[in-house]
Amino acid sequence: MKKLRNPFTGLEGYNCFGCSPNNKIGLHLTFTEEDDEIVSRWDPDTNFQGYFNILHGGIQAALMDEIASWTVYVKVKTAGFTSKAEFRYLKTVGMGQGPVTLRAKVKQMRRNLADIEVMLFDGNDTLCAEGLLTFFTFPLDKSQKTMYYPEHKEFYNPPD
Repeated sequence: MKKLRNPFTGLEGYNCFGCSPNNKIGLHLTFTEEDDEIVSRWDPDTNFQGYFNILHGGIQAALMDEIASWTVYVKVKTAGFTSKAEFRYLKTVGMGQGPVTLRAKVKQMRRNLADIEVMLFDGNDTLCAEGLLTFFTFPLDKSQKTMYYPEHKEFYNPPD
């Protein structure tokens, strides 16, 4: 297991809802790399509930979209945009059961389209939601120039 570092934190104006540690209302996600998967563990705050004591479905979608993006960064080694997202909500995610766990991996590459599979588990390790997200990815030079994608080694702490 390798802890990933967030190389975007030094960028002026960086305030991602999903992964910026400085976004006051954000999710503050952090990530690890475990074999072919990117993993995140996140303890939901009551500000993110929908129904009483249930994690909001839109927040679940945001969590799955964010880890899919990081899977593109680390596993595909470029940046891109979500072009399609399908979510299946299998069970409710109760609040106060401990951290949820997200697991994502590249399912397939089709030219510049990356299909990312995501699973969301509740604090009891029950599969509660799953997603299949397709990312339109950019060539590395365009990712670096327009999306501030760093050298791949910058995702590792310390860089490899």
